[in-house]
Amino acid sequence: MKKIFLALPLIGLSQLVSAQQDAKLIEKAKKIHAKVFTLDTHADTPMRMVGKGFDISKDNTPAPGTATGFDSKIDFPRMKKGGVDGIFFAVYQGQGPRTPEANARVQQMAMTILDSMYAQINRHPEMGKIVTTQEEAMAQEKAGKRSIFIGMENGYQIGNDLSLLQKFYDRGVRYMTLSHSANNDICDSSTDPKGPEFNGLSPFGEKVVTEMNRLGMIIDISHVSDSTVWDLIKLSKAPIVATHSDAWSVLNHPRNLNDDLLRAVAKKGGVVQLNLLSSYIKEAPKNPEREAATAEIRKKYTAGGAMTDEQMKAMRMEMRELNKKYPVPLATVKDAIDHLDHFVKIMGVDHVGIGGDYDGGGYLADCFDISEYENLTIEMVRRGYSEKDLKKIWGDNFFRVMKDVKKVGEKIRSGDMAMR
Repeated sequence: MKKIFLALPLIGLSQLVSAQQDAKLIEKAKKIHAKVFTLDTHADTPMRMVGKGFDISKDNTPAPGTATGFDSKIDFPRMKKGGVDGIFFAVYQGQGPRTPEANARVQQMAMTILDSMYAQINRHPEMGKIVTTQEEAMAQEKAGKRSIFIGMENGYQIGNDLSLLQKFYDRGVRYMTLSHSANNDICDSSTDPKGPEFNGLSPFGEKVVTEMNRLGMIIDISHVSDSTVWDLIKLSKAPIVATHSDAWSVLNHPRNLNDDLLRAVAKKGGVVQLNLLSSYIKEAPKNPEREAATAEIRKKYTAGGAMTDEQMKAMRMEMRELNKKYPVPLATVKDAIDHLDHFVKIMGVDHVGIGGDYDGGGYLADCFDISEYENLTIEMVRRGYSEKDLKKIWGDNFFRVMKDVKKVGEKIRSGDMAMR
């Protein structure tokens, strides 16, 4: 009995010491998070700016007990709360018919999304602004303001009109994800149910790569097929990136990148940015009823390409009800950082970053919106990542690629580098 009574205080002391050590680690992580420039390379918030009902200057956190995966997870107040300095907003539209009429509609909608984004962000210069360079972003950070970069998700939005790349670049678009959930006129997707169409890039897609290199626009490989990535590795004069992808070796999912692709992207000087979409991180229990219902809703609203504001609202409402009926256990920050650890193991710390895919399906059990991004840094510090590492992961790696791609464009335009 004496031994038991003597052991109890020792157990309590051990727990106290452990708690104190963890508190110090969290304090250290928070200081690092506040110090480094934090950049997220992919969010789908712009679609919420088309029409009425969303204000980026206000905290759009849903009322307690009403939150779902389909509420907006990003706005200026929550970016500030989460210590996020910059983010790439994606001009996104789902894959639709590849006809002249559909292409015209989608291209007009892309311009509408850009107009809406500029209009809303420009109304709040005291909170943030649209930028295109690291230097602009650093100046914003120094002033305590957020930076919004622009990307484009799904090359479907240029149809087969190469000249649109210049127009979108002139409007601030600095990367383009070549495809989305299905094949388009540029390349094969990793998730088209019909399978490959070109076995990589199409002839038009090769021209797209050449023009993006000339412009200094970053090529994003998230969503594209493995064969497309290999074509890009061979053809592109500039580094390529995956703005929101995960590791196939951690979870075998067609959207994730295998180790050979990771090595090839790193060798080319590119980066892979960690996606925080739960189903790409950790496999959820199979639920055929939910999967069938989800597929039906997506087919109902996305088959025609660009959705109207009313259609988007209706789809979110149906998905909310679906989530209530068939709740899905979410991946955690620890699960997500397992993927990042694998990236670092295969590619090195100079070739990884964060691209959460929030407002496009990304969120975790313990990182539900962008206000909780500090949790990612805390977990990375727990795993031994240094301040130097985190500075690279949170922004410097992607900024390096931005500059490298821009330099390639300048060399091509000056005649110092051949286009092909």
